Amino acid sequence: MRIPFLANWLHRDETERGPAGVAVALADDPEGIAELFSECELLRDHARAAGLELDRTPASLEALDQLMPRWRRDPEAVPWLGSDAGFYLGTVIVRTVPGTGWQVWPNGRPVLRLASGRELDVVGSGVSWAMTGSPELSQAYAEASEG
Repeated sequence: MRIPFLANWLHRDETERGPAGVAVALADDPEGIAELFSECELLRDHARAAGLELDRTPASLEALDQLMPRWRRDPEAVPWLGSDAGFYLGTVIVRTVPGTGWQVWPNGRPVLRLASGRELDVVGSGVSWAMTGSPELSQAYAEASEG
């Protein structure tokens, strides 16, 4: 995978890295960073092991909600899987809800901005989903698609 902004971003002066560097990368190549956020390898591995192929559709969010949460047995994996779930949720929303795009909060946390201007902390939602099952990813998607 070729992500043009990544090479430039990695070679920036140290003072430009961090949240501001992520924001610059997002502004320079929103499609590249969206592709990077959509990787979600740990989530994809768990889904694949359960016979589910993630196809970046709202239906795949519903299918993820139905998985047995075996990952909860490994407390070290939960935050990583949750982050992946949040990035995957964001990927589905960006692909299917018009006017939605990634933004970066001042603390460096990537969020979604809906066409209405409302911001969604999808990574936080994903971590909560991985830890407790709530909110369901499909429900978070439904709320985002309403604006």
